Amino acid sequence: MVQKLFPELNKVYFINQYTLLHIVSGSGSIQVDFKNYPDWENKAIYLEKGQYIKFLSEDFEVRSIEFPGKEIFENKEVRVLFKHLISLGYIDFDERKKYLADTIFSQNTKEVMDLSLKQWYWQNPFNASKSEYQLIFDVKEVIDKEYGNPLTAQDLEALIQDNGSHASALVKDKLGMTIKALWSKKRLVESKREIAFTDKSIQKVSYDLGFKDPAYFNRVFKNNTGYSPVQFRENFDYEGKDSFVEDILALLREHHMQERSLAFYADKMNLSVKAMSKKTKDKMNDSLGRLIRNELIKTSKKLLKEETPVKEISIKLGFEEPNHFSTFFKHYTGVIPSNFN
Repeated sequence: MVQKLFPELNKVYFINQYTLLHIVSGSGSIQVDFKNYPDWENKAIYLEKGQYIKFLSEDFEVRSIEFPGKEIFENKEVRVLFKHLISLGYIDFDERKKYLADTIFSQNTKEVMDLSLKQWYWQNPFNASKSEYQLIFDVKEVIDKEYGNPLTAQDLEALIQDNGSHASALVKDKLGMTIKALWSKKRLVESKREIAFTDKSIQKVSYDLGFKDPAYFNRVFKNNTGYSPVQFRENFDYEGKDSFVEDILALLREHHMQERSLAFYADKMNLSVKAMSKKTKDKMNDSLGRLIRNELIKTSKKLLKEETPVKEISIKLGFEEPNHFSTFFKHYTGVIPSNFN
């Protein structure tokens, strides 16, 4: 069933069934599994059961399809869409408009999958053959099952039924990280999930994730995130007791065309620049400078779609010269303003 959603700002949306989300409009960032991703307009992502997504802007319009049947996942090729490795895979509707038309959101879920798989393999994000992808995702499945056990690199290789050493070399070559690092990354994400979304004690979380010593778990967690587990839980603020995120985003929407100074926003929030920068990082997993830049890019794209002249846009956004704006826009989007559509 196709559904339309206008998601609430900064609300956690849990994925309870395998789901395809098409970001119809909205040029802010999204957050999936504690990582922020900018510029998602007219892209589609597949999310697994157990993941979550947050929308860090109020202007998103999203279409979704949930896939309740298990039989569709018996095809191992489908894993490439849902089992994200080191980044969030996506289907770009702009790249193949004729190929991925609105008919992708038909009720025929097999057709939806087939179209998406064709584009995913066409994009070939890790420059691998289909057989190599199957081995990489076999490794990912082992990690997804075993992340809660204390395993060595040798243990992980032994769990891979065929070609353990070949798989290790392949993962290192294509993903740029070892199998052990991929396992550690998975365990860290699950640690964050348990800390952010449950009221379990930190000791219980550490034991559930295979750590025999909670103090060691605390050190590992802080070394990887910069925060203790307790600090991370407070900063994530799952229940939304702190309005900081909503307040700073409202200020950015109102003032980004005139103000780019961190001191301006810090003053508006009654914080020092240092405290403002730290809290932005703590609460939004992003820097204030990048958030300002994202707002400028979002407004630029909106004005360009309205066919506003580049010179006029540069003035509206406070650039001294049109060529300064053009350089800025190309640097962060990859295209010059006149070629954006």
